[in-house]
This record gives sequence, structure tokens and C-alpha cells, in this order.
Amino acid sequence: MSLTRREFTRQSALTGAGVALTGAVGSLASAPGALAAEEGPRAEVHGGREPGYGPLVPDPDGLLALPAGFRYRVLTRTGVTQLESGDFTPGKHDGTATFEGPRGVTLLVVNHELKGDRSRIAHPVPLAEGLVYDPAAPGGCTVVESRRSGEVAQWVGVAGTAQNCAGGSTPWGTWLTCEETEDRAGQNGMTKDHGYVFEVDPCDRRANRDPKPVKALGRFAHEAVVVDPKRGHLYLTEDADTPNGLLYRWVPPHGFRHGRGRLRTLADDAGVLQAARCYDSGGRFVDDLARAVKIGTVYGVDWAEVPDRDARNISVRKQFKDKEVTRGRKLEGMWWGDGGAYVVSSYAREESPEQHDAQVWFYDPRRRTLTLKVRFGMNPDPSKDGAYDGPDNITVSPYGGLILAEDGEGVQHLIGATDSGRTYPIARNELNLGTEEDPDFSEFAGVVFSPDGRTLYASIQSPGILFAITGPWKRQPNPR
Repeated sequence: MSLTRREFTRQSALTGAGVALTGAVGSLASAPGALAAEEGPRAEVHGGREPGYGPLVPDPDGLLALPAGFRYRVLTRTGVTQLESGDFTPGKHDGTATFEGPRGVTLLVVNHELKGDRSRIAHPVPLAEGLVYDPAAPGGCTVVESRRSGEVAQWVGVAGTAQNCAGGSTPWGTWLTCEETEDRAGQNGMTKDHGYVFEVDPCDRRANRDPKPVKALGRFAHEAVVVDPKRGHLYLTEDADTPNGLLYRWVPPHGFRHGRGRLRTLADDAGVLQAARCYDSGGRFVDDLARAVKIGTVYGVDWAEVPDRDARNISVRKQFKDKEVTRGRKLEGMWWGDGGAYVVSSYAREESPEQHDAQVWFYDPRRRTLTLKVRFGMNPDPSKDGAYDGPDNITVSPYGGLILAEDGEGVQHLIGATDSGRTYPIARNELNLGTEEDPDFSEFAGVVFSPDGRTLYASIQSPGILFAITGPWKRQPNPR
């Protein structure tokens, strides 16, 4: 049973301001070096073993540094590998999900975060017949088939969409791809309105024909989405500022049953789209998630209905007045796990009440609470290896804890975080797109494990390379 605001405030008062309600997972402490909490000497656990897999070994090929014993394979590369149609792999790899295919095949759906004038994009998503929403838009998704033999095939899942950033997989085996834009027809060359969610079926190509946006989920700068398999609610993040974006919940109409292709049958105004409104242990309204600086901070959550989800006259996030909703800068990756939704706020700067280089929250739908699990303080020197900032995509690891894809400044990593919040490197991007004097390393994106947990997939967004990483994965210790 969910806690009401009054019950939440009363419980918090009884147990003290530092309350951390017990949910489906334990609290994650602040990452090493984070400014949110003081940290003593590192604990000796499991015979002295620290979390992680040891130092990263430089790659002689200049792509991906990994721990000893790990290896990678390049599955796709923009402008190099080809789709079944003969077109080259599109650019700007982003959010990704994996699905179990027949005869040991792993299917991946890969977003391509391409935006603007299609004619200026070197490798847009091909306009495959029957799979195009707006022929002027360069983005979309590809489906990648990775076979046991090592062979790889690719084809278009959806085309003619814009700035496909993250998204989310569904319990019924499809991918929801999110457009991180609010462009209307006539803006930036578009011929249709954008800022929607589309469903892509990796197992049934016919189901993807005649793409239809799921308008019931709203039109805004979508980032990611997760599905509550028990209640049928969808949770969505918005990556926007001026003002900062919102965390949303969509409640399906009474009697609606989820399943393959069912979302596209919904009326444009079906169900209820709501935005989160948080309050602290004293019942006080919280205007921005950045205000939380202490690991274990717990906020109660109410939900305010969105007046105009299609944003016909004004952006959805601008339809609310002060104190009506709780905002957050760079609300990005999400992942459903441990009975709730993990939510990433990549960073906050001067536009926010407090600055940070990452927050990871956990929303417990049963208790209707948000708990701060991880917080990175400001990275003083992103050009140096060893400190992390600005994670984006996220996944829950089958070996315990979380894995984050860094999209910050300077050096870029895949980062592991234990249940107690201790962080460790899994990979480092070594492909320098700049110069030795002024290096430039692209973000990581689309981090996700294979269905059997043996392979970690991730992409370097530019120039667009999808990796399959294998090695001696093991359960991580949990030092505190």
C-alpha cells in the first residue's frame, strides 16, 4: 500500500530527518570522491578484494581499454558496416536493448540520435519502405542480429524520426524509442510533429510497418521510458531546461491490457499523463531534485495531471506553475529493476539550486518514494582519468549493482556501481576525435547485457561503434 503524504511525514518524524525507508533495494552510498558524503578508509572485504576487475589495459588498436582478461568485438560501425539493404550503418548510436532471438541469436534494437536537416547527415537511418514516419527526419532505429557464428545482420526498425535518444524495453518484448525534441512540422525541415514515443518490434518486421507515434505518452523532449510490469504504468524522463525537465507517469485507461502492438491502438488522449511533485520528510514541497545532497534522502511523490499532453500551444513542462511539480536537470537514463525505476540526473549547474555531476534515484511505486542512491560531486578535472561525471544511459547488472554510461566532459567510461555505491571502471573510450593537445572523446551509450548475462553491449556514440564485451564477469563485493 502506498504511503500518503501525511503518513510519509508522520513516519519520517518518528524516525528522524535522516530516514531511509526500506524498499526493494538497499541504499547506494556516494561514489568515491563524491562531495555528497565523507568517506573513511576503504573497507577490506572478501579477502581484501575491491569491487571491479582491476585497472584498465590500454588498447593497441586505440578503441576500448578493458580490464585484463576482457575482450571486445565490433558489431557495427557507422559508414563501414552495412545493413541488409546495402546502406551503411547510421550514425550516433544511443539507447539500446537486447532480446532473445531464435537458435541462440541475440537481437539488439539501437537508437540513432540524428537530428536536423536530413540532407546534411552523412549516414542517416535509411528510408526503408513502409517504415518511415517523416521522410525529412534523419533518425530512427536499427535492429542488429548477432549470431553464435559471429555473423551480424542489420535492418531498419523505424525511420523518419528525430533525435532518438534513449527509450526502454517492454515486458512483452518490444522497444520504445523516444524522440528528444519538440520540433513541429515546419521547424528544422520537419514535415510532421515530433517529440513522441514509437514502438519497435525486433522479432516481427511486419509489426513495424506504418509507424504511429504513441501520442498518449505526450509530446516533449523524451529521454527514456520504463514499464511497471505489475501495475502497467509507464515512467518517462524529460531531458530539457529553461525550465528544467520533469519525471512523468502514464496511467493506462481502465481495462487496458498491455501487449505487442497494443500501445499504438490507444487514442491520443488515452489514460492519464502526470508529472511528479515531491515533498520531504517534513511535508515541505521540493522544487528541484538537485536539492538532495545526502545519500539516502527520501522524497514522497504525488502526481499532477498534465493539462495538454500534446503541447499544442506551450511545452508540457511550461504548463505548470512554481510549486506544482518537481524539476530536474538532465533527467536521462532509466532502467526497471528491483521492483522499481532507476532514474539518472546527469548533472546540474547554475540553473539548479545545487550543482552536481550525477544523481541516481530509485522510485518505489509501492511506497511512492524517490530515494537518492548515488551522487557524484563536481569533477574538478574531467581531463584526468579516474574521476567520473555526467552518466546518461543505465542498466542493472546481473552481477550486482548498476552500470552507467558516461556522457560527461573529458575522459569517458563505462562505470560500475555496487549496491553500496562504490564505483569502478569497466571500459574507457580511447578513440580520440580531437588532437593530442586538445583531445575529444565521445560519450558511451546504450549499455545493456545480453539476455544470458554473458555479454555487455555498449556504443561509442561518435563516430558510432557498437561493441560486444566479454570476459570473466563475477558477482561484485559490496564494501561499505
